[in-house]
Amino acid sequence: MSEFVLKYANSAGEVRNQVAQGASEQEVRDRYTRQGFLVYSVRPKSGGISLAGEIRIPGRKRLNLEKFLIFNQQFVTLIRAGLPILKSLDLLAERLTDPKLTPYVNAIREEVRRGTLLSEAFRMQGIFPKIYVTSVMAGEKSGSLVEVLERYVTYQKLSLAVRKKVLVSLMYPSVLIVLVILLMVFLVTYVVPSFATLYSSMQAQLPTITLYLIAIGTTARNYVLLSALVVFGSIGLFFWWGRGEAAREKIDGVKMRVPLFGEIWLKYQVAQFSRVLSTLLTGGIPLVQGLETAGDSLGTPLLGKMLQKAGKMVREGQSLSSSLAATGVFPELSVDMIEVGESTGALPAMLTSVAEFYEEDVNTKMTAALSLIEPAIMIFMGMFVAFVLIALYLPIFSLADTIR
Repeated sequence: MSEFVLKYANSAGEVRNQVAQGASEQEVRDRYTRQGFLVYSVRPKSGGISLAGEIRIPGRKRLNLEKFLIFNQQFVTLIRAGLPILKSLDLLAERLTDPKLTPYVNAIREEVRRGTLLSEAFRMQGIFPKIYVTSVMAGEKSGSLVEVLERYVTYQKLSLAVRKKVLVSLMYPSVLIVLVILLMVFLVTYVVPSFATLYSSMQAQLPTITLYLIAIGTTARNYVLLSALVVFGSIGLFFWWGRGEAAREKIDGVKMRVPLFGEIWLKYQVAQFSRVLSTLLTGGIPLVQGLETAGDSLGTPLLGKMLQKAGKMVREGQSLSSSLAATGVFPELSVDMIEVGESTGALPAMLTSVAEFYEEDVNTKMTAALSLIEPAIMIFMGMFVAFVLIALYLPIFSLADTIR
């Protein structure tokens, strides 16, 4: 008999972890399922290779969500047409639009052929979103896998559309900022030192503003490579430091306090949370497990920790709205809307409304903020160029007056 770490939910919705003994992962899972528990995962206690033949594919660990969406659309079509899951996986493994997804699908197919649950086979690969694995598990338990997958496809389409809209909105200002920085570096490190050489050969009396600018430009040119190394090294160290959980929490705290954009970022996270939780609840996932999965899906440790506290309060018998209000982060309007959804028994539909409201609000405020930032960048660039031109050409005007 081997020992396995078991994660399950009891009839009260409490999520628990315990060590169980059994002949295999599947035997432990079946035993606890027959006892009425909702089993999330079963893994060897040692953390080694699974007795059920868990396959880990080395290398790339990032999932192309757009191509994974196409995979799910094809998967749903085949299952709806009446093909067994194993046969559907066989067909899809030969016709994937993303070749890098092929090893994972092959591994899933082998696990299913051995008798592993489809949701567990997806979980074993370690790259698929937790919301997807949880949704598939709910579909297996309720016998409505096709409907659950269709809801996930709908959620993913909406999520990708919102994300693309935000990225497109940020693209032009980002390119503009980069160009402004490059222009400033070019003027300071090349143009200014060239004028410094000219004025040095003429032995001209330079104004104070020109002297300061030449001093800055000459120093910048001498240390431009060192400065570039320091900048890129600092960026690399920041990203390395930012991979830690505590560091990511601090970064999230800073994001929330940034004027204007902190509010936009928070509302975007609330919209994502509401969309994920609505999808999970509609698929039959219990509220406590849905909160846990939604918190992990956000990718923001600070909000994830707050949602863990909210989930604990819900497990103790408090309402979702009061638990979210106790975090002190969620906007009052979202809490009020969720409270109405709870009182009317239409929580999933109200969460969808919350997501749609805040997605629209984020889009509106992002457009308004960027419409102000773009002219501000242009004004700053114009003022900087004007300052450089005046500082460089002022001595020429002085020399012309002297010659006259």
